[in-house]
Order: sequence, then C-alpha cells, then structure tokens
Amino acid sequence: MDVLTIFLISIGLAMDAFAVSIAKGIVTKEQRIKSALLLSVFFGGFQMLMPVVGYLAGVSFESAISGIDHWIAFGLLSFIGLKMIYDSTRKKTAEKEEKLELHSLLVLSLATSIDALMVGLSFAFLQTSILEPVLTIGLVTFILSYVGFFLGCGVERIFGNKVKIVGGLILIAIGIRILLEHLS
Repeated sequence: MDVLTIFLISIGLAMDAFAVSIAKGIVTKEQRIKSALLLSVFFGGFQMLMPVVGYLAGVSFESAISGIDHWIAFGLLSFIGLKMIYDSTRKKTAEKEEKLELHSLLVLSLATSIDALMVGLSFAFLQTSILEPVLTIGLVTFILSYVGFFLGCGVERIFGNKVKIVGGLILIAIGIRILLEHLS
C-alpha cells in the first residue's frame, strides 16, 4: 500500500476524533493543555490499537475469503464512510462544560476507533503490512485531535459535524480505488 493511500486512510479515520476534539475544545474551559494532550493520546492510541485487533482477526479468516477480499475491503470502507456521512447529518444536543475523566476518555476513544478496527480487518484481507499504517494512523489522529481541540477552543461551532463528511468521502473513495485496482 502506498504512502498516499495510508495517509488518506489516516485522515479519514481521524475525522471522528477530530470532530469530537473540536466539540470538547468548545466546552472545556479549564486545564486546556492537559485536556488536549489526554484526548490526543487516547484517540491516537486507540486508533493504533484497533487496526491491529482487526488485522489479527482478519488474518485468521484470510484463506476462506482471499478471492473476495477486495469486495470486502470496498464494502467495509464504503459502509464506514457512509456511516460517517449519515452521523454527520444527525442533530446533536449542545454539550455542557465537563471535565475529561478516564471513563469518558475510554468511551470516546473506543467510539471514535471502531472504524479503525474495520480498516485493520481490510488490511488483513488485502495482505497489507500493518506497522506503517498503524503508526501513521496513530500520529495523524494525535495531531488532528490536538489541533481540533484548540480549534474548538477558539472557534465556536464553525465546523460541527461537517468534517465527518470529508472523512466519509475519503474512505469511500479509497474503497472504490481498491476495488478498481483488483478488478482491472
């Protein structure tokens, strides 16, 4: 898998974490640097862990589905992308000020990294090396989460859920690219 594709997947996966970071930046008024770092470390860490879990699960199913792996990758990436776009259109209630607690960080990290689990599964089906993508996904998520948090601190709800649309479209485009590469 080429560097550009890995980078685009990383950006697509990081959009949920970026959007949540913006929202948390908007509602957090105290200890902003600590909150931004905690959020970024948790989001980046989970985004690194979940593809590995998906990859390990996918490797065990590889022989059974090697002939249709590109269709599975296309389906998973398209589903994730469409889900992200759908989620971006749902109305959210205004969040009130809250401090980041361990429970909250774990729940948010898990919720924003489920997509990465599926991408890891896709990597296994495509027999792609996992190390470089996982490191890139984690680093990009960390950076975008950190930037998003402070963007949220300074800019009142300009972006909202619209960043998820971009992430969803990127994942769908990558799924189409994988499908076309294997069919031609």
